[in-house]
Amino acid sequence: MKLIDAHIHLSDTEYAKYTDELVADAQGSNVVALVSNSMDFETSIGSLKLAEKYPSVVYPALGIHPWNVNVLKENELEKTLDLISEQHQKKAVVAIGEIGLDYKYETIWEKQLMVFDKMLRLAEKLDLPAIIHSRGTTAQIVDMLPSYNLKRVLLHWFSHPMSALYKAVDHGYFITEGPPVAYSDGIRQVVKKVPLSNFLTETDGPVTYRKTPYNGQMTKPSFVKTVVEAVAEVKNMSVVDVADQIARNFESFFNVKMN
Repeated sequence: MKLIDAHIHLSDTEYAKYTDELVADAQGSNVVALVSNSMDFETSIGSLKLAEKYPSVVYPALGIHPWNVNVLKENELEKTLDLISEQHQKKAVVAIGEIGLDYKYETIWEKQLMVFDKMLRLAEKLDLPAIIHSRGTTAQIVDMLPSYNLKRVLLHWFSHPMSALYKAVDHGYFITEGPPVAYSDGIRQVVKKVPLSNFLTETDGPVTYRKTPYNGQMTKPSFVKTVVEAVAEVKNMSVVDVADQIARNFESFFNVKMN
């Protein structure tokens, strides 16, 4: 059984001392792929280095998170866009992410929109998947995305509204869910409604989870097993069938072939 962590921030500074441990944890728990999502230029470089260090385990997604828009250094946006283009030519990047919009940063809304637009335009140009953060902005983002020619879109940690979920699925977009599926009724409702063919699992580490069975532990790729078990319960399917479908989804969405 092959498990997938399609959204983890492996190059985050909180994980800096633990990457060997985290990759070993993945390999010891059948998690065969970690998509290392980036937040800015520095973590994009970090994700690339980790992919070189752990080939066929770590897959880099490069981009600028909306939380980082207000602290961008001079030319950082351009440098990040250029880096993505260069690495795409080398076939060294699997997606643009994590990018998006966040309602908590309304004071820099126009700047968020500008950065998001440039990232989406590049995803369109390079035919790369876009991994999207949409806290409080999901309905707006789902309505704006069809104006771009994007073949592969992933809405990470989708929570609401259901109307946006149905639209997203109609457009062929994917969603990811992580540890909260083990305890959140809202997330379990989302999992119930989304077709398994449009679904991937994640941890979103180093974000931590306070509820059982995680209880504030450092988030590790091995948490994916609990996620898959919870999805299987919600879908009334076998754990193996859920894992197998998610592994197939991973390969088709990111256009990679696992060993």
